[in-house]
Amino acid sequence: MNNADKKLRVALIGTGGAVSSRGRSEGFQSAGSWGLQHARIWEGRPDVDFCAIVGRNAARTEEKAALFGTKGYTRIADMLEKETPDLVSMCLPNQGHFDATLEVIRAGFPLLVEKPLVFSLKEADILLNEAAKRNVFFAINFNHRFAKPVQLAHVAIQGGRLGELSFATWRFGGEGSSDHPHANLIETQCHGFDMLEYLCGPIESVMAEMTDMTGGGYRTLSLALRFENGAVGSLVGSYDSSYAYPDTHRIEINGSLGRCVIQDTVKKYTFHAAGNEVGESWEAGYFNDVDRDFHRTFDYHVDALLQALRNGEAPPVHASAGYRALLIAEAAIQSYELGRRVRVEK
Repeated sequence: MNNADKKLRVALIGTGGAVSSRGRSEGFQSAGSWGLQHARIWEGRPDVDFCAIVGRNAARTEEKAALFGTKGYTRIADMLEKETPDLVSMCLPNQGHFDATLEVIRAGFPLLVEKPLVFSLKEADILLNEAAKRNVFFAINFNHRFAKPVQLAHVAIQGGRLGELSFATWRFGGEGSSDHPHANLIETQCHGFDMLEYLCGPIESVMAEMTDMTGGGYRTLSLALRFENGAVGSLVGSYDSSYAYPDTHRIEINGSLGRCVIQDTVKKYTFHAAGNEVGESWEAGYFNDVDRDFHRTFDYHVDALLQALRNGEAPPVHASAGYRALLIAEAAIQSYELGRRVRVEK
């Protein structure tokens, strides 16, 4: 990894959605084909040799491999032995992460996994312990951190512009389906837990209300949060909404000296100093297609990730952040079931 000019060999496990007759670009428009975002990035980077795709279905895997000019495999072990990648990128169905991730870790290869880490704390413990024993580079793709508005909010908070934080809110709602009763909480609101802790510090405790009124599990939920620094917060999440709605995602953070707001992750950032009706705002300019594109938050994460990998450093977002999000989710489930506030384990 010391040679900055050396192309890194990257393999992708997971083939994403089916390729349409209109080509690869159609698949980039939906969250359900996020694996195609992995393939787009690895194929397009001049510092990467996109060496392989692994999938379960031989025909679909060959189709994807041909589309992106790489090799197709149906067994992880065969790919690792023949290609010896410098990084394994993994994008599998949400409840199918554990076995494949464990296989790559035990083989000793650096890896980037998609959220959620897993749905079980027992499985999460195994993955992190096995990776730690082998000193494996183990990253998770909490790409929301790399949105321009989020970066601006982080700089403002770390620079003291908001003063002492008092409260934070997160709202994120869209479509989704799963046979897991807490899918929205674990696989989608993990972004909320990670984002709130990234911006505001550790969450100390949680109180939860959830509803299964629409069927298919607890698709809508509301959490009251307390942070270790004394601030409080709220999180509202839902699969009974729509990603098509304007302002479907909103973060508001208030402090003694000011307030910042993030709209739709990449759309807009605003800051107001306390008592001042005139504020600051950021929105992508006319020619700035990159920063207004949600998918490009993944590109920014990959920039930081590959630099860390080349330099022998820890990942910019370690998989332990996925474990932390799962801990908070488990506390929320306990809170709802017990009808009381629950502290988040450390």
